[in-house]
Amino acid sequence: MTGAIEGRPIVVGIDGSDSARRAATWAAAEATRRHTGLRLVTAVGSAAFSSAGGFVPPQGFFDELESQARALLAAAEAEVRAAYPDLEVQVRLCAGGAAAVLLDESKLAALVVLGSHDAEGGHLLTGGSVAVGLAAHGHCPTVVLRGGTLPTSGPVVVGVDGSPASELAVALAFEEASARRAELVAVHAWIEYGSGSIAQYVADWSFVEGHEREVLAERLSGWQEKYPDVTVRRVLSEDKPVRVLLSCAEGAQLLVVGNRGHGGFTGLLLGSTSRKLIHSAPCPLMVARPSESG
Repeated sequence: MTGAIEGRPIVVGIDGSDSARRAATWAAAEATRRHTGLRLVTAVGSAAFSSAGGFVPPQGFFDELESQARALLAAAEAEVRAAYPDLEVQVRLCAGGAAAVLLDESKLAALVVLGSHDAEGGHLLTGGSVAVGLAAHGHCPTVVLRGGTLPTSGPVVVGVDGSPASELAVALAFEEASARRAELVAVHAWIEYGSGSIAQYVADWSFVEGHEREVLAERLSGWQEKYPDVTVRRVLSEDKPVRVLLSCAEGAQLLVVGNRGHGGFTGLLLGSTSRKLIHSAPCPLMVARPSESG
């Protein structure tokens, strides 16, 4: 490990997968932009064998796992340093399960960054279940990257519904859009029930749309005053939130949503929406969760 990092570092889960390597590259660029350090973390432990009928491999097996983990960290560190020689980089090999290790790391991190892929098997830190768990319970925003591209242009997209998690997402999205000098696309989606049985109780659906427009305007007004340099494009849609967000995120450099981290319906940003986006977002996904909801 190199010297101490001033402030909160950006933490990256490393496991040797291509998605983790891309996550480290993105996180290094982000740490450079934020003038903070980068911490590369991997986990080794026996948790995977706790339910294997009492079977525990010999110590030599775990020694080999640790050796491989150190090699993965060294390779990731070398790649990052080659691209960002002035960046302060730490490496940390931790004992324990991946989710628990990263959750602990999130307590003192600015961001935790993970790669993600559709097939979860075989990877310690980039499997979808780890990303979902960290996004639901982490102590700082979680960023999940899919696919092979690392966009550096395009807008920042944010999902807005007025919940506490959404309010935090809006705050982060304005900050990110300002720092990146990018347009902010604010998405507010709801499902119109005009074709269902409830339609008979609603005389004027234009009233519903007008109300939703007011909700979005109210959620953005204070932030537009704080960040007058950010151009905001508003998107209102009577459609499923995931579908609208995925459409708007095409060509974006960042998608920001909130997550309460537990069940219940809160509108646009209920947990299932964030979970689906983790597995399908076409650009880096930032998930914010208010600490008071955990």
